[in-house]
Order: sequence, then structure tokens, then C-alpha cells
Amino acid sequence: MSTPLAGKTLFITGASRGIGKAIALRAARDGANVALAAKTAEPHPKLDGTIYTAAEEIEAAGGTALPLIVDVRDADRVRDAVAETVDRFGGLDVLVNNASAISLSGTLDTDLKRFDLMHQINARGAFVCGQACLPHLIASDNPHILSISPPLDFADHWWGTNFGWTLAKYGMSLCVRAWAEEFRDHGVAANALWPRSTISTAAIAMLGGQEALSHCRTPDIMGDAAHAILSQPSRECTGRYFIDDEALTMAGVTDFDRYAVARGTVLYRDLLVDSDGGFEMAAMPPRGNG
Repeated sequence: MSTPLAGKTLFITGASRGIGKAIALRAARDGANVALAAKTAEPHPKLDGTIYTAAEEIEAAGGTALPLIVDVRDADRVRDAVAETVDRFGGLDVLVNNASAISLSGTLDTDLKRFDLMHQINARGAFVCGQACLPHLIASDNPHILSISPPLDFADHWWGTNFGWTLAKYGMSLCVRAWAEEFRDHGVAANALWPRSTISTAAIAMLGGQEALSHCRTPDIMGDAAHAILSQPSRECTGRYFIDDEALTMAGVTDFDRYAVARGTVLYRDLLVDSDGGFEMAAMPPRGNG
């Protein structure tokens, strides 16, 4: 079996659970080194997993884990964590900007503290991590930045709802566009990955309740899609905005039923995605903030 990420070092934010952990586990099966940069060091009453339990899973999957307590809002801590990663593994090959905050509300209903939090973690956090990692990525033979953020779509209906969150997530995607151009001559790939369907994570449980989870795909689809992207030659694959099943189709995957939480159930289409991609999907019913 091909293991393109064997011996590669990944720095993944928000990697203690959900999509970040799925990406880490898929890389670990190749024999990768994974720095888990996340805030959850102690068990949370409502959220599963910590950086330490995730590290145990990565080691069991065949990788080498470095759990790091990191809040991406703290630029000094991010720089120190990246330095620890490089010291431990001798370099850095991949940055995955996955850490995120969400609040689905309109302009008049968005508390400014929540607005600031979303921008500090999403757009600013991605920039801070990129700034800290890029000097090391430039030295890699196949460097990648992957942002878990949506395609840049300026359709009116995406701007008319959830403006604060949409703006913060598009900020992450704009970092992708900028870095793809700024670091093209250095061979650093910058791409984005976004799910077509909702993914079974704690955020979806908070937004849609337990019922919503049965209309999701598992985080494994994002882990496999990220692996397909990060396996590409960085000089040939940059500045792109991938949807998970499209990335996997290009990699030769044809069975998507295995990613469904409940086979045969209509999937909920994720936000900031208009196309169903040939799958049976519906919009997730609205339900409060996450």
C-alpha cells in the first residue's frame, strides 16, 4: 500500500476531535508525525476527547504524536508550538488549519464578543499559524497548507445569512488564495477542503441536535480527502478549493455509502455549498447557535 505521508510531519490545529483528528489518524496510518495543536487538555463535560487521548489513537494507528496545548489566538504560543514540533521531528511538511468557531446568526443578533471570537480563531488563527509555519514549510520537499474552509462563493444568499461566521470562514479561504500566489515560487501548496454534506461532529450536534447526526457523513471522509490532497506534488496542486467527495473521486474512490452515519438516510447539505454533487441531500433545519 502506498504511504505518501510516511515520515512527513503535520501540524494540525483543532486536532483533538472531529475532522482534525480524522485527518491526523489518516496520516498516522501512513506512518506520519503529527503535532496535535488544540486547547482540550482535560476531559470536557460535553465534548469527547483531549489532545492526549487523540495522541494515543494516533500512536495506535502507526504514527508518532506530539500533543501540544495551543490556543491559536495566542501568536506567541503558536510560534513556540511550531518550534517544538520542528525540534522534535526535524522539520515541518504540512499545516492543516482546522481550528474553528461558529455562530449562525444575522448581523443584529451577533454578539460582538462572538463575532471577535470567530475572527480570532478562524481568519486570524489561520494567518497566525501560516506565518509561524511557512519559514519551515519552505524547506520541505513537498510542503502543503490545507485550510478546512469553503470555496469562495459570492452568491447573494450566502451573504444574507450568518454574515459574521461566513465572513470569518471566507477569511480562511482568502488566506489560501494569497499564500498560493505568494509562495508559488517556493513550491508551497495552499489549498482548501470543505465537506459537501454535514459531518458528524460536536458542532453539528450542538447546531442540529442528535437527529441531525444521522443525516451526516463521518469525519473519515474528510480525513481521506485531506490525505488525497496532501499526497499530491505541491508544485502541481495549489490554489484550489476542494469539496471532499470531488477530491476522493479524483483519487479513484467510488463508494461513498461507507461514509454515511446511517446508510440510506438523506444527507444534509453543508453550509456554503450549493451543489448536491449527485447525492440525495436536503438542507439542515435551523436550530440556534453553536
